[in-house]
Amino acid sequence: MVQVKWTKQAFYDLKEIHDFIARDSVQYAKMQVERILDESLKLSRFPLIGRHVPEFPDLSYREILVGNYRVIYKLKEKQNCIFIMSVVHGSQLLNKTNKLRHNL
Repeated sequence: MVQVKWTKQAFYDLKEIHDFIARDSVQYAKMQVERILDESLKLSRFPLIGRHVPEFPDLSYREILVGNYRVIYKLKEKQNCIFIMSVVHGSQLLNKTNKLRHNL
């Protein structure tokens, strides 16, 4: 099993998702965040379960889809660790000027 670690950016993204959903439903916001966290824990047992990030085929980043969200991560095999880099809405296309690109 590999260890799953969250970057500051990914935690910030998760907080933003929570706050946005909580405007309409605090309960649903909590459920969505828990679902994202639970699904990301599966990566500890199955680190290659995610697909390559389509916008960046030249980079070694992968993503899992959780509901409407993309959990973007990188496997560091030498460190036996996965870093969750960011969580973005599925409708958001990533590009070279996107904040995510700078974190990758």
